[in-house]
Amino acid sequence: MSLERLLLILLLIWLPCAGATAFDPFAAAGIDVAHVGAKLPLDTRFTDQHGQTVRLGDLLHGQPTVVVPLYYRCPNVCGAALSTLFNQLANQPYRLGRDFQVIAFSFDLREDAGAAREELTKLARHWPQLQNEPALHLLTSDAASSQALAAALGFGYRFDEQLQQYAHSSAVAVITGDGRLSRWLYGLGYQPEDLRLALTEAGQGKLGELKEQLLLLCYHYDPQSGTYSSRIIGLLQVAGSATVLVLGGFIFLALRRDKRRREVQP
Repeated sequence: MSLERLLLILLLIWLPCAGATAFDPFAAAGIDVAHVGAKLPLDTRFTDQHGQTVRLGDLLHGQPTVVVPLYYRCPNVCGAALSTLFNQLANQPYRLGRDFQVIAFSFDLREDAGAAREELTKLARHWPQLQNEPALHLLTSDAASSQALAAALGFGYRFDEQLQQYAHSSAVAVITGDGRLSRWLYGLGYQPEDLRLALTEAGQGKLGELKEQLLLLCYHYDPQSGTYSSRIIGLLQVAGSATVLVLGGFIFLALRRDKRRREVQP
């Protein structure tokens, strides 16, 4: 085979590969915090774990609501996300049904109410009270409803054909009683206090006693970490830094005056 023919064959092999874009499963996976405050599509229809068709807005009952985007047969973190949520809910004063709702919705079009019931069975092994909890809604839907809700939340995901899995973030959204996105709590590391403050904030002053309202004055939400941190600690750090600077200035001026005094003396 001549060198020219070999180069031509290699070129024909290389050109399609060069033109193809490598699949990046995380290119569309992420959370757009610019959607905080956005109204959710409350008229969208889903199917719950009982096989009943439900309207999203009817599930809120005017209460703050925790919304978890996931898919039930996820081999990675989706199960852990729900377990983390219910572990943290058990360690704060608000109660499911009395004070807030929980909605999980699958963005996997291959899943139906059967997958939601399987997830409920797994959850009930650790939290038996969830088996018949009317404030827990495990939803599936068609593409239009799940995509509309995910888009309103600013939640991105993408299906990897090769792995047959979804690339997506692990996070829970907290929704106001009238259906607006209030806060995101990211990953699996948020604490019961973060959840408590997020629910208090989403309750628009209607949820929680005076002490919970006062806590919001002492803490602020960090959109980068998806958690709440103490304003007081921050103010103390600023005050401490300012004190060091002021004391340093006084010491510098005192030393300078002392030096000048020695220079003036015969």
